[in-house]
Amino acid sequence: MNQAETKPAPVNLIDTWMADEKRVSAMLESGIGCDVATPALVAGRTGLEVMQAMLRGEVPFAPIARTLHFILIDVGAGTAVFQGTPRLEHYNPLGTVHGGWFATLLDSALGCAVQTMMPPGRAYTTAELSVNLVRAITTKVVRVRAEGRVIHCGRQLATAEARLVGPDGTLYAHATTTCLVFEAPGAARK
Repeated sequence: MNQAETKPAPVNLIDTWMADEKRVSAMLESGIGCDVATPALVAGRTGLEVMQAMLRGEVPFAPIARTLHFILIDVGAGTAVFQGTPRLEHYNPLGTVHGGWFATLLDSALGCAVQTMMPPGRAYTTAELSVNLVRAITTKVVRVRAEGRVIHCGRQLATAEARLVGPDGTLYAHATTTCLVFEAPGAARK
């Protein structure tokens, strides 16, 4: 490489993650905020449209996200990404983050990935969740991301997989789900 060619400066991924969190938090908090969506807010929308509206603050985000210190960061067709902040109040008595916290982030990413695949009038519920913890998390880990991806989405069943990773690429857990897909209550029958 000659002097005219320079390598781009390495991107510090945690800085990117923190900027994403700040941007999304501002949108969520300036909108409807933390609550339960009414049927009127989601009627006639695809699951992806609902999730995108949530990111814009037009549909409320789940109260559990505030309680457990995690946030929806991004959605796409068949994908959802949540970012979590490990805190002392998430610890088990042995001094690491409780497995239920891992499971909640992963379940959120899995379920919301499936949600993005729902046409108007269709809904889902988790039927099975399998979580594998592979490494402990403490508050020394500044943030983690649960990245969910749909494997299959049919008329009655959907499956998805997710990974819980740190900004350095460390894998902390992975999970799979099977969801039942059904007509949403109150949806017009054809």
